[in-house]
Amino acid sequence: MQENTSANGRLKALTDKLENGVSDIFQSGQYAEYLAAMSRFHHYSFSNSLLIFMQRPDATHVAGYNDWKNVFGRQVKAHEKGIQILAPCFCNKWTQRQKINEQTGLPVQGADGQPVMEWVREQRVRYKVVSVFDISQTEGKELPVLGVSELTGDVMEYDGILEKLKTLSPLPVVFEAFPRDAKGYCSYAEQRIVIQPDMSQQQTVKTLVHEIAHAKLHLPTGTDPAERPSRTAREVEAESVAYVVCQHLGIDTSDYSFAYVAGWSRDQDMTVLKASLERIRATAAELIDGMEGRERTPPRREQKPQHTRRSKRRASNVR
Repeated sequence: MQENTSANGRLKALTDKLENGVSDIFQSGQYAEYLAAMSRFHHYSFSNSLLIFMQRPDATHVAGYNDWKNVFGRQVKAHEKGIQILAPCFCNKWTQRQKINEQTGLPVQGADGQPVMEWVREQRVRYKVVSVFDISQTEGKELPVLGVSELTGDVMEYDGILEKLKTLSPLPVVFEAFPRDAKGYCSYAEQRIVIQPDMSQQQTVKTLVHEIAHAKLHLPTGTDPAERPSRTAREVEAESVAYVVCQHLGIDTSDYSFAYVAGWSRDQDMTVLKASLERIRATAAELIDGMEGRERTPPRREQKPQHTRRSKRRASNVR
């Protein structure tokens, strides 16, 4: 019992460190600079987002040629092929229509009994094809980023840790290159976790724990869609679990994870993170205990005596 209490204390200390680290990023000028840069990117319609994905699935930040040059200080590389999207063009056209009395709402008639006509200017919209480019197609001034782009370094007992994590994963794990900037993904449709090969040992472990957390916490099967966490909450939870487990393994992902969580939550009072802390702690504890070969004993609860068969059945469902 004392061992379990001590483990709970260590988990709380780690999640407190996570919370404080993310809070520091929110309060720094670094976060404000990052948000200012991100706010300059256009928000595309669903149709254009789909067009971008179909032509360049790995696109992350997209802007027009002139915006890359004048707003972001970057230049589109030579021979890069643009991503075709539809841009609205607004134009004014004068048309003649019957004049309406604003008070009565009825058509105005002249002395001769004929309708009175007037010229009005109508704004119309048409669409034209324009080209935009992803940041990977440009070069020049670096955009502000949060944290580090990738972890480096080796991990003690790396092969053993990797095998234990694969065993604990609810979905099969494969190492396979895929044409995206992501370092891994958890596919509910394919029922597998895919990790990019040839990454550093630290990055591989962190990414694998992140995706296993998704598989443990966010599988949509049998879940009421209304009760499923938002995408923001899912990313915050998965990265927070990765941070806690990696810290336990001696892998310091502070810069990486703090920035990741801050970038997703975008909420300076950290509502998303705080609402998920218990789920994060429980999942991290389950993985840590599983890697150390022990089952986690749930805390004992005080329960009133049960007097009916039905109430006993209910009590057995308490987790």
